[in-house]
Amino acid sequence: MTLLGNLIKQGIRIRESLDQDYTPPFELQKTEFRKLIIGARNTQFGKAYNFSGILQSLKKQEDRNFYKDFKAQVPVHDYNKMHEDWWHKCLEGEKDVTWHGAIKYFALSSGTSGASSKHIPVSLEMVKAIQKTSVRQILSLSRYEGLPSSVFEGGTLMVGGSTDLQDNGNYAEGDLSGITTSRIPFWFQRFYKPGKAISRKKDWEDKLEQMTLKAKNWNITIIAGVPAWITILIEKIIKHYNLKNIHEIWPNFEIYVHGGVAFEPYKQGFQKLLGRDINFIDTYLASEGFIAFQANQGSDSMRLVLNNGIFYEFIPFTEENFDDEGNMLENPKTLMVDEVEENVDYALLISTCSGAWRYLIGDIIKFVSKTDSEIVITGRTKHFLSLCGEHLSVDNMNKALSDVSTEMGFDLKEFTVLGVKHGSLFGHDWYVGTDNLDVDETILKEKLDNRLKKLNDDYKVERIAALKDITVKVLPNEVFIEFMERMGKVGGQNKFPRVLKGDKQKAWLDYLAEKSIK
Repeated sequence: MTLLGNLIKQGIRIRESLDQDYTPPFELQKTEFRKLIIGARNTQFGKAYNFSGILQSLKKQEDRNFYKDFKAQVPVHDYNKMHEDWWHKCLEGEKDVTWHGAIKYFALSSGTSGASSKHIPVSLEMVKAIQKTSVRQILSLSRYEGLPSSVFEGGTLMVGGSTDLQDNGNYAEGDLSGITTSRIPFWFQRFYKPGKAISRKKDWEDKLEQMTLKAKNWNITIIAGVPAWITILIEKIIKHYNLKNIHEIWPNFEIYVHGGVAFEPYKQGFQKLLGRDINFIDTYLASEGFIAFQANQGSDSMRLVLNNGIFYEFIPFTEENFDDEGNMLENPKTLMVDEVEENVDYALLISTCSGAWRYLIGDIIKFVSKTDSEIVITGRTKHFLSLCGEHLSVDNMNKALSDVSTEMGFDLKEFTVLGVKHGSLFGHDWYVGTDNLDVDETILKEKLDNRLKKLNDDYKVERIAALKDITVKVLPNEVFIEFMERMGKVGGQNKFPRVLKGDKQKAWLDYLAEKSIK
């Protein structure tokens, strides 16, 4: 039986998808909010912030009173506040802290800003919610034009963290991908690759080697994983079997599901590994939950999942709500999903069925369609450069380098940017990873600078004023991989930060100095 057939046989319904298609976003979110408040009203958090009172306001006819009460009674949280005030109790084995019952799983995540690993609670309800959203995404493929039925007959290669979770007595910890994969439904196991034995491996190089050796035995039709590591795996397979492209060994490979980082900078190099066109599908699966997925073929945006365990709030990403370092200020302005505007940058606050409450996830999004709740990720609250008012976003960086690498004909693998002092003024230091080391750094710098000026008026102005200069250093991609290995962030869901600040910037510069790279 095919993958799609199994979904139908198991009674997986598409009601949630239909509800989102035909129900106003506000109503979906109000219903989801009610479920979350009910689930946590008898917890320590719920009692501290009078969730029972908020629940009473939900029963009244005035649609927005519940949200006014929620904002007035519950403060916003970043990770440090949530952990120090509440989540540390969950790690110590306490029950009913911010979500009912005990938390059995914690996802390890440094995000791309913090120096040390964060412990993000993952409830059993959240595992089920992620599985349900994954099913919705698979079902959406039935609407794709030109997609052969064979795509549902082959294997799905999911390249993530180890399913051999660290047992800490009160809880188990690991990558979110390892947690969710360790609990995949029995009916999906026959489609799932690389299988239990390989997925348990913690050593990334060993895992890559084992997947490469097994590749000839698999009929892979769908691949899911972070672009940098999937690219490495495919390159390794092509080299091992002396292939021209990956379709020579997996002729039915039709869909690549990516997420965690913007795919645009990787796309040109990735396509060279293929024998023909495939479908690229974007997802927004964070350690805190499955937030959005690409619902329409060929779309550049993703649809927020409004009815599956998450309540969203949106903070305009302005100086009124964030300082120059991207830190959220006290009492920021927050909006519900029906109050947002299109093409405006918002930082995302979420409340979830894992016990996150008004939690700053760290990502910046904008709506490209308010009616359909379609979004794109434009960066992170701390992954931007504004040393002197240039307001350079990750979205600008991705677009500029992608355009320039295509124009100059080299495959972009990784990059990062540092904001630095330049005498009494400022500068940007770019480090670009590629296997084409004959790229002319002077030409790359000129083209990159000019492209950024076209994309960002503030950057253009500051290049005349306080932003004195930029530098560009082309490095072998292995330098980026080795640094990730040193930081213990190789493989799985880990990705290289686009902007390095603070301790991470120092660690990077120290690493380059050790390798005598100037």
